[in-house]
Amino acid sequence: MTQAGQNGAAALPVVAIVGRPNVGKSSLFNTIIGRRMSIVHEQSGVTRDRVITQTSFRGCDFQLVDTGGLGMLDGEQRGVDIWDQRIARQAEVAVADADLLILVTDVEAGVVPLDREVVARLRRTGKPVLVAVNKCDNPGRVEEMAEFSELGFPKLFPVSCLHRNGIQALLDAAVALLPEKRAAEPVTVEPAVKPFRIAVAGRPNVGKSSLVNALLGTDRVIVSDVAGTTRDAVDVDFSFEYKGEQCPAVLVDTAGLRRRGKVDTVVEYFSVMRASAAINRADMVLMVVEADPAGMTAQDRRIAAIIEESGRGCVVVANKFDLQADEHTVRDLEAELRRTLSGMNYAPVVFVSAREKRNLGMLLDRIAEVRESLEQEITTSHLNRVLGDAFMSRTPPVVGNAPLKFYYASVIGTAPFRVLMFVNDPRYCADNYLIYLKNMLRNAFGLTGVPIDLKLRARPKKMESIHTPSRSRTPRRSKN
Repeated sequence: MTQAGQNGAAALPVVAIVGRPNVGKSSLFNTIIGRRMSIVHEQSGVTRDRVITQTSFRGCDFQLVDTGGLGMLDGEQRGVDIWDQRIARQAEVAVADADLLILVTDVEAGVVPLDREVVARLRRTGKPVLVAVNKCDNPGRVEEMAEFSELGFPKLFPVSCLHRNGIQALLDAAVALLPEKRAAEPVTVEPAVKPFRIAVAGRPNVGKSSLVNALLGTDRVIVSDVAGTTRDAVDVDFSFEYKGEQCPAVLVDTAGLRRRGKVDTVVEYFSVMRASAAINRADMVLMVVEADPAGMTAQDRRIAAIIEESGRGCVVVANKFDLQADEHTVRDLEAELRRTLSGMNYAPVVFVSAREKRNLGMLLDRIAEVRESLEQEITTSHLNRVLGDAFMSRTPPVVGNAPLKFYYASVIGTAPFRVLMFVNDPRYCADNYLIYLKNMLRNAFGLTGVPIDLKLRARPKKMESIHTPSRSRTPRRSKN
């Protein structure tokens, strides 16, 4: 039985960036790690889930956590947005897990009541706190930050994320306060093993975040019935059983992919960009759809095409099966899914209920199968033997002036599995025969959930032209 877990990075000290909304927490997070990982926008409440990554400074490795803004006063109930409550719970978990807290404030706004409320909450934790006064872009701004002394901290750190001013001084102070290593339970995997990245993708409101939480066994990411809840691509440490050992992995919860014409805000545009990038950086993708007797939507088919083009391994996860289980059988639902999502015929389908945590073990088994397929090494001799047998078993139909003839083939890449096949003329290959050849390769090598890119090329008339570039001959100089 497979299970969720944490890899060796969990033993690292944790630094959480906290503060009220719209003070520049995500900007500081991106500045420290040196890349744009969290979405930054002037709109309040853009960050909702905890965004976590490993980074280092002056040889000290630690985990850095970006959190949503703490937007409620203590005991406040009226006028509180539903997101404020859920974002606050995510931030509170980050604070509880952290070894050091960086409180971000805004020099332009000065000290506001919510800053005082956040400080009071942080003091109750008893954890070390550093105050970063953001937007100190010039000496005049640095002088204005004196009013933040009323918060009661002995030292303030003026920073400018825009110009990267003051970041080193802040990190020097942070590293000095961090423990060398957190206490952690023993792990069964080697820390040097590269985590297997699994992106969870699909259109909005199909249950991607619910599936992530179900696999982890905890409410790691925010779930709601509102489409577009997830904005950042959220990486979460995870593990599953593979070849008798726990395999380190990273689950990446992504924003729902909508049609470009329906992406109507800048924040959503960046969310979709992060989701697309997460697919291309992943080793495999869990494509989440709804188990619907009416089949898949046009947007599901577009997402399937994106995943297939990326060349990543894939498992199709038909969620919300519990809503159809009484009226429709798995066989009927899968037949309709395969009919309307024909481009995903290579991917196994698992029917789950993230809400009821049904069939999660089966899903983890399929993930392990795809991982094994991705690792498979195929020799040129075995490849040519399989293709030769395929041609002998089924003669290609005549297209054009002559039948298709096969000479030899070679593997030219993985992710996707790419094969270059030399023939007499690619134009003589019928579309259905190309599908037949791909299926023969998949069955012969057990390529579960892995797309196959089979390219046909006419064999050169001169064999030397395959291996050596043509050389232009220079005329000999005549002797006078």
